[in-house]
Amino acid sequence: MRFGYSERCLAHDTGERHPENPDRLRAIRRGLAKRHGVEYAEADPATREEVVAVHDAEYVDEFEAFVDDGGGSWDPDTVASEGTWDAALTAAGLAQWAARSALDGADGRDTPFALGRPPGHHAVPDDAMGFCFFNNAAVAAQTVLDEGAADRVAIFDWDVHHGNGTQDVFYDRGDVLYSSIHEDGLYPDTGDLEETGRDDGEGTTVNLPLAAGAGDADYRYAIDEAIGPAIDRFDPDLLIVSAGFDAHRHDPISRMRVSSEGYAMMTDRVRSVADNADAVEAYVLEGGYGLDTLAEGVSMVHETYDGRTPVTDDEEPDAKTESLVADLRELLDL
Repeated sequence: MRFGYSERCLAHDTGERHPENPDRLRAIRRGLAKRHGVEYAEADPATREEVVAVHDAEYVDEFEAFVDDGGGSWDPDTVASEGTWDAALTAAGLAQWAARSALDGADGRDTPFALGRPPGHHAVPDDAMGFCFFNNAAVAAQTVLDEGAADRVAIFDWDVHHGNGTQDVFYDRGDVLYSSIHEDGLYPDTGDLEETGRDDGEGTTVNLPLAAGAGDADYRYAIDEAIGPAIDRFDPDLLIVSAGFDAHRHDPISRMRVSSEGYAMMTDRVRSVADNADAVEAYVLEGGYGLDTLAEGVSMVHETYDGRTPVTDDEEPDAKTESLVADLRELLDL
């Protein structure tokens, strides 16, 4: 893969005890240093105009002024420092780079993965929350739509938390499909099965809130039987993966049971889904707070695109997952 990266994202200082800290990117870089075929690219920060395409201008102004005043705690979870404004614009710019690169023909071993922070999928149009200030995946999707590089964009969010911000941005839109597998009842307690979009966006929001303890077989079944068919029917030009790695069985803030090998499996499934839809893929980093498991997860994505075949076990999904998927298929007429 080709990874988008910038040292500017390290300047977002959340403090030593905050789970979303610069060591996340350092750990990923250390893990990738052991792998073959890793390339890095810089990217220009997103512009204010490009960010305002998905966020309210008043919020963007308030956020910039907050950082100019030295930052601090925006809310109990979301912290800004003097470097956060530039880091947030850079993270959004890296996501734009990934989307543009994919649509310009970067695929296979050159498939782009944006390693930016702060993450983005909780950022709603008019507020920061959940460690997120700008919605990186949403900015990237809106940018390529505005530039005419794509007519339809699908986003698949496999972070353990529901991407409420990304859903909110596109909930009434017919040109972006948002799909998510997440842990039921976890922060921010959104993403119910019945949330399927409204108006022009009816049917373009796809949520699978899996029960705590779901593992590789559940995720595989969810992608094969629900997420994949929904994306295939939507027929996007671009598939953006909001790639969080906090569903890992050893992540400190979730109760899911995805293995490192499970991320290779999901990557392989995503690649097949995109191929079936004749779409290109771009990855954007979201969460993941165990440094070793985060680094291992990103490395598994890279190695899958580098030619490694994932090892798939013979486990069956839980009956609760099968029932949930059946309900979603009926709800969306898949």
